[in-house]
Amino acid sequence: MFSWLEKNPFFFTVAFLAVFSIAGIVEVLPDFAKSARPIEGLKPYSILETAGRQVYIKEGCYNCHSQLIRPFPSEVDRYGAYSLSGEYAYDRPFLWGSKRTGPDLHRIGDSRSTDWHDNHMWEPESVVPDSIMPAYKHLYKKDSDFETAYAEALTQKKIFGVPYDVEGGVALGDINEAKELFMKEAESIVADMKNQEIKEAFKRGEVKEIVALIAYLNHLGQKRIAK
Repeated sequence: MFSWLEKNPFFFTVAFLAVFSIAGIVEVLPDFAKSARPIEGLKPYSILETAGRQVYIKEGCYNCHSQLIRPFPSEVDRYGAYSLSGEYAYDRPFLWGSKRTGPDLHRIGDSRSTDWHDNHMWEPESVVPDSIMPAYKHLYKKDSDFETAYAEALTQKKIFGVPYDVEGGVALGDINEAKELFMKEAESIVADMKNQEIKEAFKRGEVKEIVALIAYLNHLGQKRIAK
């Protein structure tokens, strides 16, 4: 039989592809299914972080910053541990990006503080002298959108089964409790910011977009994984 296949290139190719495909399926699919699941301890985005992620998307930050570290020594040395597929289980849409005008941000929460982000977003060159990023002072004026972020989180829970009540610490069925946790988390961000207008706005019950965005950036990295 094998000698016959060797004399018939077409059928030999078909047989080779069939065997190779079966072997590939047996080897790849089980690991793929495992990798597609959330890694152990992965925390969903809070409502404030979700609001910040919406700001990130709205402002087109992914056009210049990727959120995917490839398993190459040069990238790991610069940005931190390479990305794992299970880390993206709660990301809809993915923000991998396709261009790095600026650095990758997948681990930015592990290396930068609220104060650093505050200064950087207000005046990028104050912390990165050669930065070409524009200032985002308008984010200090606009209120974050709690209602839309809450609705997104509720959708993520109901349709995709994101475990908010368990790992997220937010009882999404109670919008008042969710708003209370939203404000409490915002308070911790505002406390580490030096901008007095932001602090005064928070005293009036206003959470600006910059606060939500910083919360989201702080969440990126190993901080997403409960220890």
